Amino acid sequence: MQPSRREFLKWGTVSGILLSMTPLTGAQTTDFPATDFNELETLPGRGVRSRGAARGRVDGRAKVTGAKLYVSDFRAADMPGWPPETSHALLVRAPDATHVYQGLDLAALEPGAQPSVIVTAETIAKAGLRVPPFYAGDLFCPAGQTPLYLGQPVALLLFERFDAYDRARAAFRNGDLVRFGAETGPLEGPNYAALRFTRIAGLTPGAPDIYSPLQEGWISPGFQESSGRPVWKPLPVAEGGTYARGATYGEEIRAALAAPGPDLVVLDRAFETQSIDPMFLEPECGLAWFEPGAKTLDIVMGVQSPFEAAEAVAFLLGEARADIRPARIEARFAYIGGGFGGRDHTPFPLYSALAALFLPGRPVRLAHDRFQQFQGGVKRHAFEMRSQIAFDRASGRMVAFAGDHVLDGGGLANYSPSVAVVGATAAIGIYDIPRVDVTTLATHTRGVTAGSMRGYGTLQTLTALETLVDEAATELKIDPIELRRRNLLKTGGRTMTGNPWTVSVRTPEILDKLAAHPIWRERAARKAAGQGVLVGTGVACCTKDYGTGADCSLGRIELAPDGAISIHADAVEMGNGIGTSIARRVAAILGRTSDAVSVARIDMFDELGLVTTGDPYSMTQAEQDAAAKNPRWVPEISSATSASIGAHVGTQAAAQAARIVFRFGLWPAALALWGIAPGDPREFLFEEAFWQDSELILSGLPPLAQADVAAKAHEQGGVTGAMAHAFSRWAWAQAAFPLGGMDWAADIDALAIRRGAGGFTVLDRSFVFFPPTDYNRIGTSFTSSCGTAVRVEITPSTGAIRIANAYSVFECGEVLVPELVEGQAQGGFAMGVGYALLETLPPFEDGPGNGRWNLGDYVVARASDLPLHQLQIEVLPPVSPKEPPKGMAEVVMIPVVPALLNAIFDATGHRFRSLPVTPAMLKEVLP
Repeated sequence: MQPSRREFLKWGTVSGILLSMTPLTGAQTTDFPATDFNELETLPGRGVRSRGAARGRVDGRAKVTGAKLYVSDFRAADMPGWPPETSHALLVRAPDATHVYQGLDLAALEPGAQPSVIVTAETIAKAGLRVPPFYAGDLFCPAGQTPLYLGQPVALLLFERFDAYDRARAAFRNGDLVRFGAETGPLEGPNYAALRFTRIAGLTPGAPDIYSPLQEGWISPGFQESSGRPVWKPLPVAEGGTYARGATYGEEIRAALAAPGPDLVVLDRAFETQSIDPMFLEPECGLAWFEPGAKTLDIVMGVQSPFEAAEAVAFLLGEARADIRPARIEARFAYIGGGFGGRDHTPFPLYSALAALFLPGRPVRLAHDRFQQFQGGVKRHAFEMRSQIAFDRASGRMVAFAGDHVLDGGGLANYSPSVAVVGATAAIGIYDIPRVDVTTLATHTRGVTAGSMRGYGTLQTLTALETLVDEAATELKIDPIELRRRNLLKTGGRTMTGNPWTVSVRTPEILDKLAAHPIWRERAARKAAGQGVLVGTGVACCTKDYGTGADCSLGRIELAPDGAISIHADAVEMGNGIGTSIARRVAAILGRTSDAVSVARIDMFDELGLVTTGDPYSMTQAEQDAAAKNPRWVPEISSATSASIGAHVGTQAAAQAARIVFRFGLWPAALALWGIAPGDPREFLFEEAFWQDSELILSGLPPLAQADVAAKAHEQGGVTGAMAHAFSRWAWAQAAFPLGGMDWAADIDALAIRRGAGGFTVLDRSFVFFPPTDYNRIGTSFTSSCGTAVRVEITPSTGAIRIANAYSVFECGEVLVPELVEGQAQGGFAMGVGYALLETLPPFEDGPGNGRWNLGDYVVARASDLPLHQLQIEVLPPVSPKEPPKGMAEVVMIPVVPALLNAIFDATGHRFRSLPVTPAMLKEVLP
């Protein structure tokens, strides 16, 4: 069982094992030396500032000069105190999931390619290892059984020398060394999730809903057909009464859609999306060393979720055989070359740990090449969808929607249930539809495991929706943008789960921008002027939630006497520029660009003494209330850098800590320098003060240099450092702490401070409010919106498609780093093009699980596929100077896909309802 109490300490105890979690190294710099191999990043171009913020990325110089170090860059010789020689591990996976696995034909390997150690399912069983619940299933397929899925590991081969490893790797790739026997067909596994979301709005605007998930909770059918498919219709039996009530309303909606009156236009369409690979730049890699004498496992990982990965390794080994059970685990985290969700809760670190345990005394490197990453890495879910939508013919208003989604989850559950929920609850996009019924089914198949990936279910369901809305506009003879305007969910309106969005709603402005753009205004003229090519224009507008409902961040700020600022945060840098974003947010508060920023730091917050119990997603309110009586308790300690939480969540704790340093350190120091005595009304004007060129300004008083204020704060023994923890469940936890003779309230739940040059001391909160656990069922409340317009040109003779012009407009609240925001939008556009027109993975034996896929077969978007000089990005300004940053990295990808499909229809008159749309498919429908 999992430990009931999880402590957050540099040397904390997890599953009875002392666990340390530290970053490894960052960008190599010449002016900020490394300490204990944990190197801080320094900002480039100090002294070149714009309102106190340095231009460029924190890690920009290191990246472009090749000095930034990723997991795959390390070998044992690079690690202080490690043996110098690196051994190597080969994870062998099953290329077949319909025959009995019989073992490995190691006799076919030449003598110089034989492994020193072979780890199998039998080895694992004898060692007393246990699989963390999230990864439930066999770590290795046992001999004599049919693999549960393609790409399931069957053995881990350990080699003392690289040459032997390399020869064996080539032999396994080029030969049939994994032996199979009798054909059994694929194994059947239970569904990962089967849920239904139904809402019946009140009879008048503003009236309470008649039925909604917010009121009644989520519902699942209690019965299945012999095939394993759920019985969605309510059955006349006593069991499942809760489901029957919601299902009855849902069936009423479907009956009305099946027999519409003449006043309604009903469209009923199927749509399919494909499986694809995240295609991050650096395949997964790990380096580990088990020192039997010291009983220490030292492991280097590159993941989006450091805290989870370290805990998973500790759980794996918590009841292991004594000779291989470490007393301590030193988990180190290096930068990763991209993630896109594919490194969020990946089982790869478990195998890195096993490699070291079974070759004790020798550092072992486990590194995927691209073939192996295709075969074993987490994929995007393929969806099969049926969508029904009804419009009032006279007004063009949407009156009802029904959807049915089936997700291919592959061999292990991973995040399939969550992806199913997010895709389903986003299925009506930006629209206000009073009657909605959506079923979603995440299935087990023998395919490669699917899980988290950019867009997270909404990419699939919103592509189906936005192409359907475009088709409805054609049917109703209403301009596509105008039809969207008529149906927008406005501020205060309820989503399909029955809750309102609790952030700004900017879709009206986005549609206005799309309508006014030359791509849209000139579409008829461009179409008529096409010479030898077919020209089409398409638009789409989507929304995407950000956050998960249990997000948290850790931030630590330290201010030196000369004004220098250092920042430590637990967010992970995976190409998203999170260090730069944190630095910019803190600079606006403390008046100077940070001199050092370190990320993936989950080792710098010992003084907070945080503990957690239970599951933040499923705990009851009574459980939360009881746990919160402990002043060190929080619902979750550290979360993955995913779900577009970087700007909104990843910067929160550091920003709140910076505000405390300013309010109780810099501000009292400034008052002293200005000669303002206690009791003077100006004492309370701290919110009126602002920074300009690293000088603090308050109207009517002389500017103060930031360095002078910092020096005075240290002299006075003011607050010169703060570390904080923040937690969000669709609202921030709030707490009050004794500071400055008052109870200071902030959007954090734990705080420690440093005065002058002293050490950090934790403060007991005098009050705390954690968002209610009921928020777990209301569905997403934070959302960002994006619209895209594209013009395409298609050559009839070849079906070749060219994107001639494109425009994306979106909103993200406060823009912390405009260059990063634009970069995310550009990258999202490229990924959308790949998804719509290029990328695909067959699901089973012909797909990546066979181990033979590489970039010669899998085509991603290249420069020639993109409108490099004809892509315009526009970011709406925040609605208020106080609007916080929103997550936007996912939403900028989503409308690109349906906009391209709608443009293809405009050019060809044919609607494609499966992805990707290839030149061959286009050529088939062209005259």
